[in-house]
Amino acid sequence: MKGNGGREAEESGGKEAVPESAEELRAEPVAGERGESHLPSRKHFLREEGESGGTRASRALQRAAARRRRRLAVGLLVLGILAITAILLYVHYFCPTRGDEPVHVNIEEGETASQIAKKLHESGVVTSANIFRLLSWLQGKQGKFKAGHYLFYTGMRYGEVFAALEAGPNYLLRLTLPEGLTVAQTAALVEKATGIPQQEFLQAAGSGAFETPFIPAEMRGNLEGFLFPKTYELSPEVDAYGVIELLLRQFEAEAAGLDWSRTQGLAVTPYQAVIVASLIEREAVREDERPLVSAVIYNRLRVDMLLQIDASVQYALPEWKAVLTYEDLKTPSPYNTYLHKGLPPAPICSPGLASLKAALEPADVDYLYYVATGDGGHFFTSDYQEFLRVKEEVQGR
Repeated sequence: MKGNGGREAEESGGKEAVPESAEELRAEPVAGERGESHLPSRKHFLREEGESGGTRASRALQRAAARRRRRLAVGLLVLGILAITAILLYVHYFCPTRGDEPVHVNIEEGETASQIAKKLHESGVVTSANIFRLLSWLQGKQGKFKAGHYLFYTGMRYGEVFAALEAGPNYLLRLTLPEGLTVAQTAALVEKATGIPQQEFLQAAGSGAFETPFIPAEMRGNLEGFLFPKTYELSPEVDAYGVIELLLRQFEAEAAGLDWSRTQGLAVTPYQAVIVASLIEREAVREDERPLVSAVIYNRLRVDMLLQIDASVQYALPEWKAVLTYEDLKTPSPYNTYLHKGLPPAPICSPGLASLKAALEPADVDYLYYVATGDGGHFFTSDYQEFLRVKEEVQGR
């Protein structure tokens, strides 16, 4: 027989037992406590959600930092490129490499700063016409540049060019005249140095327009002997008259230091002393022989002998000859001292200071003869027979 207990057993066997009291309910353990449930709790969800959010924020910060680093690197690179470019431009425009070749630039009267800038840039003197114009305007240089001829160099700095243009023309032509030149030879060198035509120079020299106390009035049309040998610096604007005037004034300046009163004791005029100096210049090569040649000339004049100086015959010939022939010695000319006694009518070249001094201070010797020894020197003697003997020896070598 089955009682209530049996039904309860059946019921309990068919479905889950239900607690009959609160105590039983409280005593029943929850699934979480037994560790039987795998479902996450709310705290678990919140913890995972916090960890995931923190990771994303960290990664975002890292990406932002990386972007900042890239932008900084690019910025520094750009700044570096700009700095290098600026340095290169500054060096190119403001610190160019100066060249060695001189540049002649002529600044015309009334030219503007823009025109001057263009000339200087085209000549390679400055690296930029625009910068030249800008700097001249900023520094108030416009209108201060002086017209004329200038000597510049390629690659000059702007400050150097400004200073030169404000100081005035500095370009000068160099004319070098060695001792012993004739007026015609001087004219050739003047043309080469200045561009003044030879004929124009010769016409000016023979015009009689020049005065100097050394040249007698009747000889003013012949400046032979007075175009002093020296190196001169001339303005490109100079003309033939300007050059001649400069050479004559230089002769006077050099001659001022000599004792011209000695001409009285030598029985010659100052003009004739210059003639003697011109003969010495052409005859003597060695400095120590100039007073000796001078003595021979004066000794011969004193005893009324023919001077027989080859250099005077050379001057009389239409062209210079290295060796004179006996026919040359017969050339009809007042300059031929083999035919005419006394001094030539005028100097035969422009003597230097040493020859002028020798003409005023001849050696105290009685020599009447000299012969070239072939080594640049001469043999001097007062004995004609000895002269002939040495001459024969020299010619027989």
